[in-house]
Amino acid sequence: MSQTQRSDNGTDQRLLPLVGLVAVSAAIVAVASILDIIANPLNSISDLTTVLALISTIMISAIVQAPIRIRSTTQAITWNDTAIVIGVAVAPTSWVVLCTGIGLAIAVRILHLPSIKAIFTISKNMLVAAAAGTTLMLLGWVWPPVELQHMLAPLAVAYAVAALVDEAIAIPVIALASRTKIRRQFTNHGDLRFIGYAVHFVVTLLTLTLLRAETWLLVAVPPLVLSLHLAYSTRVRARAERQAWQHLAHTTDALNVVDINAVLHTAVARAADLFSADEVEVELQTIGRSVRGNSEAVTYDGFASQPSPVTGSVIPIALKGYDGSDVGLLRLRFHGPVKLSEREQYTLRTFASALCTAVRNASAYAELNRAAEEHAHAASHDALTGLANRRQLLDRGAEQLGQRRADGVMALLLIDLNHFKEINDTLGHTAGDRVLIQVADRLRAAVQGDDLVARLGGDEFAVLFRGLPAPAVAAHRAEALLAALQEPIDLDGMRISVEASGGIAVAPGGGGITELLRRADVAMYQAKRTGRRIATYAIARDTADLGRLALGGDLPRAVAEREFTVNFQPIVDLGTGEVVAAEALARWRHPARGTIDPLRFLEAVERSGLLPAFAEAVLDQSLIAAGNWREAGFDLPVAVNVSPRSLLDARFPGAVLARLRAHDLPPDRLILELTETLTLSQLEVVDQVLGQLRDAGIRLALDDFGTGYSSLSMLSRIPVHELKIDRTFVTAMETSTEAIAVIRSTVDLGRSLDLLVVAEGVESEPQRRALWELGCVAGQGHLFARPMPAARLLAALHQGAGGRPGTLAPALHDEGAVVRLSPGRRSGPRRVDRLPHLPA
Repeated sequence: MSQTQRSDNGTDQRLLPLVGLVAVSAAIVAVASILDIIANPLNSISDLTTVLALISTIMISAIVQAPIRIRSTTQAITWNDTAIVIGVAVAPTSWVVLCTGIGLAIAVRILHLPSIKAIFTISKNMLVAAAAGTTLMLLGWVWPPVELQHMLAPLAVAYAVAALVDEAIAIPVIALASRTKIRRQFTNHGDLRFIGYAVHFVVTLLTLTLLRAETWLLVAVPPLVLSLHLAYSTRVRARAERQAWQHLAHTTDALNVVDINAVLHTAVARAADLFSADEVEVELQTIGRSVRGNSEAVTYDGFASQPSPVTGSVIPIALKGYDGSDVGLLRLRFHGPVKLSEREQYTLRTFASALCTAVRNASAYAELNRAAEEHAHAASHDALTGLANRRQLLDRGAEQLGQRRADGVMALLLIDLNHFKEINDTLGHTAGDRVLIQVADRLRAAVQGDDLVARLGGDEFAVLFRGLPAPAVAAHRAEALLAALQEPIDLDGMRISVEASGGIAVAPGGGGITELLRRADVAMYQAKRTGRRIATYAIARDTADLGRLALGGDLPRAVAEREFTVNFQPIVDLGTGEVVAAEALARWRHPARGTIDPLRFLEAVERSGLLPAFAEAVLDQSLIAAGNWREAGFDLPVAVNVSPRSLLDARFPGAVLARLRAHDLPPDRLILELTETLTLSQLEVVDQVLGQLRDAGIRLALDDFGTGYSSLSMLSRIPVHELKIDRTFVTAMETSTEAIAVIRSTVDLGRSLDLLVVAEGVESEPQRRALWELGCVAGQGHLFARPMPAARLLAALHQGAGGRPGTLAPALHDEGAVVRLSPGRRSGPRRVDRLPHLPA
């Protein structure tokens, strides 16, 4: 069984080297055969008849074919091998080689094969003839054989060699011409080829048996061969059609997907395999999209038309819907001319119909999915700004609270634009909408990755902070967001300044996202009432707290009966462990409710009109304690927190100085701690008060530094001596680089301004050492002592740490390694040794 090719794709340059090698080898064999014939010429009419018979038989065997198309190349199964093996069995090999060349030359002329394929067909079969003849010669073949049983084995070996040489030469060339893998060509229709070789061998054996017995019996061979050829060809076509229908069924099943990309990519790959095409293109005219590729990969997928690299024949078929509308176009491309059979044309129409249905279904699904996504987006986003809306904020917040991740704190910032109604009333709602859009864009650009920005309605926005290292970091994030709104907005040449107030609420232990939103709302309105930019929720300022309202009624009695007491927490030199000051912390010893924290009652005190009496009671107790410590040999300043409302009272400096004189204490023994939540508008009012206090020698400290809005603005206006780092940064510094950065910047700022920096909430030795390495020289916290009555603190000072009175902790370094922090110094101690640096 011989395999030839038919294709009009010209002299493919890639085939030339391989075909040339086969042709040269065949030429060498032909020259050797000619030399052998010259040495042993024909010497009878019988020899001439044999030669003519061989030429005719080989020519006819080449013309009778069973074609199989592979892409633009047709693989033809012929009877050449049978004729060649019969020839080398009855005649000299040199005769058969030349007769093969002559007979096939006539056949390719009749079949009109291109030159390169004609040369390859002739050369390959001449090599097959030489291989089969040489094999018989080596096996000692003699015609006719003496015994019939001696004919089977040599013929089988010779036929096997002929088949192997045929396959080895033909299949690589066919694979290269059809652009398919050689391995695939070897396995494609392998069972049919094996059966064909077996049938051809039987015909060969039968023919030679008849020639050995009676020559006239050869008359029965052509009908037998023709019948076998027709049966074999029918079997090959039936197999091909059955496989084609099965392949079509699998292909249409594969198109039943709802993703349009999967439909198009599957169609390209399956169609290339189904129709043995070099390239398949699906063009959707409705969207202008084109997808091209072959059975191995998609080579192009885009909306701009580009020329195909496959030049040759193109078989197009329209994709039409059930209503006759144009959906697109399917194109099969081949490197050479191809004409589809009737069965292939029907298969193509069926495939095109299935593809059209799949495209329509996928497009409909995509449209439904797009509409569902639009509805879902509209339900969870603000139509004007594109931000998340209240619903999404509540859903995401509830989900976050439900998960309660261990990698950080969650907080909510509520932002309200001040005087936005004036913009709407003056410039119109269109201008107001443009302002809201720009505010939304700025907030969206300023938030970090995990934060969610939402518009709740009107001029109210919210930001959900997630994964915060500490609650105080929320204030810094809020500062950055409100700072992003400070730049004026340009509306048609008019620059409009946008002012905003913000309220922060940290995720509560209970109550859910609704309660968190309510608390942020309380804090925001607290910021508006006090003129601040940002306020953090405190339960003491929550007007919804009925218990706090009840406490307000008890305040007059508490002031009259001296229920307010003061505990003291020592402030310690971090290097030496020496106590350098003490902070006064007010407590309410309520007869029914027990000890009450100032956050629960301070705002009620400020609003009740009892603030001066309360402040005087706390100040008196603090100065008495400082006087007692001084008499005992411990000259420690005492730090007292001052309400911003007290600084609005012009009589406050005189009252403070009067109490100092009453207790015979110098002014520098008193430190007044100011909250950083003072606003610039309030600073203008309190400038004179603060100036009088500082001029009198009283020290000023800025409490909770880093948690307010205008830290640098505050320092430029308030003549303070100390900065106090909020405890939340100290707590988070071991795990948060952001907290370390805040502490480092505060310490550097204090050093540059010659201010003492005190860290609050120091609770472990690693925190103490880390703060010292950062340059912070003083701190307070549970590591040294909890708040305690004045007498107990005096006892602790007498006892000391390690036999050193006046200390509450061992020194970090040997005596003399650091300079002692004097209570009266305005700046921290300077180190004289070289300490290791804390890693950034």
